Amino acid sequence: MPGLDAVTADASEATLVAGWRDLLARHAAASCALERELGELHGLGMSEFEVLERLFEDEEQVDHKLRVQDLGQTVHLSQSALSRLIGRLEKAGLVERAMCNLDRRGIYVTLTEAGRTRYTEARPLHRRILARTLLEPVPVEDCDA
Repeated sequence: MPGLDAVTADASEATLVAGWRDLLARHAAASCALERELGELHGLGMSEFEVLERLFEDEEQVDHKLRVQDLGQTVHLSQSALSRLIGRLEKAGLVERAMCNLDRRGIYVTLTEAGRTRYTEARPLHRRILARTLLEPVPVEDCDA
């Protein structure tokens, strides 16, 4: 028969695993809903929205531009995935790229007026989805729905 320490350890482990599973369920629900609803209503994927949001937040800075490598550290995408995503956003007219004058290897990204508009229109939906999937009981959603 297990001792008290083993029972406590089992209970702690069960709580830890339950928390992990809850986190996974909420992440999956949020990701699926964001991809589906942002795509349907605003033509944006979750990662595209995240890049627009980071650029929008950065506009409060003096130079209104963000280096791609700095952006990559905040949106959790590989450099190649981020480069492709920025290419799609640029093709859609939502961002612009420019070379860094001080470091030829550096590339800056800025929001265009169209990107700013798309972000501000999509933001309320994004926040509603986060509230629905992260603050309320774990929803059961199908990504393929």
